[in-house]
Amino acid sequence: MSAYDALERNPANFVALSPLRYLERAAYIYPDQDAIIHGSRRISWRDTYRRCRQFAHQLEQLGIGKNDTVSVLLPNIPAMIEAHFAVPMAGAVLNTLNTRLDAKTLGFMLEHAETKVLLVDPEFAALAQEAVDLVSHEIYIIDVADSEYEHHAITARIGQIEYEDWIATGDENYEWHLPQDEWDAISLNYTSGTTGNPKGVVYHHRGAYINAASNIIACGMTPRAKYLWTLPLFHCNGWCFAWTIAANGGTNICLRKVDSALVYQLIELHKVDYFCGAPIVLSMLINTPKHQQIRFKHHVEVMVAGAAPPAAIIEGMHHIGIQVNHVYGLTETYGPSALCASQAGWSELSIQEQAQLHSRQGVPYPLQDGMRVLDPETMQPVPNDGTTMGEIMFRGNIVMKGYLKNPQATAEAFKGGWFHTGDLAVCQPDGYAKIMDRSKDIIISGGENISSLEVEDVLYTHPAIMTAAVVAKPDLRWQEVPCAYIELKPETTTTPEEVIEFCQKHLARFKVPKEVIITEIPKTSTGKLQKFILREWAQRNFDATAQ
Repeated sequence: MSAYDALERNPANFVALSPLRYLERAAYIYPDQDAIIHGSRRISWRDTYRRCRQFAHQLEQLGIGKNDTVSVLLPNIPAMIEAHFAVPMAGAVLNTLNTRLDAKTLGFMLEHAETKVLLVDPEFAALAQEAVDLVSHEIYIIDVADSEYEHHAITARIGQIEYEDWIATGDENYEWHLPQDEWDAISLNYTSGTTGNPKGVVYHHRGAYINAASNIIACGMTPRAKYLWTLPLFHCNGWCFAWTIAANGGTNICLRKVDSALVYQLIELHKVDYFCGAPIVLSMLINTPKHQQIRFKHHVEVMVAGAAPPAAIIEGMHHIGIQVNHVYGLTETYGPSALCASQAGWSELSIQEQAQLHSRQGVPYPLQDGMRVLDPETMQPVPNDGTTMGEIMFRGNIVMKGYLKNPQATAEAFKGGWFHTGDLAVCQPDGYAKIMDRSKDIIISGGENISSLEVEDVLYTHPAIMTAAVVAKPDLRWQEVPCAYIELKPETTTTPEEVIEFCQKHLARFKVPKEVIITEIPKTSTGKLQKFILREWAQRNFDATAQ
């Protein structure tokens, strides 16, 4: 045996990685600093740590332990942040439920996760009750009152006890322990599956710890940052930012729901440094009435994720004084797992050129082991030519454990030793990946491949268009043709004919939408456009005209 190999792992030189340590450290170093601000309410890091220990102790008193699921149906309020620490402190697994889902879907999740405890905000009490009624086992329900809820005076109670009353009797000196194995599950997040039942994505302590730190490195976050919760905490555990802000010793500014005018006000009031969101959130800010907009004098950054935030949106954010960091990931990769890292000299380019560069998905996140564009058949990297299509794949610590109770889907996702995203991309000469489309969103018209995202990028440059989505519409001659659905900006007008004429000036003829429909585009709870619904609309429209 080598002398190097003779050195053994012991408690002094090896500790399981867990984001729980971030909370303990923040409370030790910044005890009196605001950890959470919610309206007029302020909670210090000392009190947050105390409350989380009381919360964890009370879970233990209910018999909750390792691998038990605790679900929450909450908006971005203090209890939601506290749950991210208290639930794993008790050894349990946190399941943050999407508050915009229907009762049937939520019922499936509660059943599938074998949820034992459920925390519910009064706004969703009726929804929760309907969902719980569909579950075959008993669930202990805790009501979470919130003074910032506009209808709090008529709070609906469906639980056995109210949250503040419940944690008040918990032991503030509760002796929690790190997981024995950092591979232990810390949270369960369900995909928004468009067909069939959603899949349960399982995160581990190690991945949560690493991605929380990776977030700080990715955006160069300054210590004690002010962070505004525009991103739902139910979405990939807020991209791990609940743990990130503890690691940073920062301050969480809570927000029950996104109101663009209020976002401006809170950023100015609290001198917010960072926030996150989908492109739809940025679009809302850009299109806020001018008299409600504030041009910020302090440095503000937004981390935006999406298949490809249009260059027009990145440019628009620059004009209101907010720097955009484009990241990319999926539920299966703890949220962001890649970023479009800025290079020296980019800031000297025109805003339009910068926007084009920053609209790419880019390169691996700082602490992600690998992100490549691979040929899914040969599993070999595609050349950096900007034209050869492959699939973006990830591997590393910031990848899920797997899908709960679904070994077949897990095996398919990890085929060949990489996580398959399903996103089709090219690798450009500088090595940066750029998504061309989801595999199911490529439009094949007369044998030519058309990227719906390329067409959408052009549509977003139209001065009247706020939101655009392009899907394939069946065609007797070409098999498929592009069909565009658009939403207009407030107080603007245009016609489908004018939009088509606009596209003809910027796209090859075969890529121009054959039909433009002005309508409200269906979206998921996180602002993603639901193209599967638009494809159904296009199919029905074709069927009706073909008869």
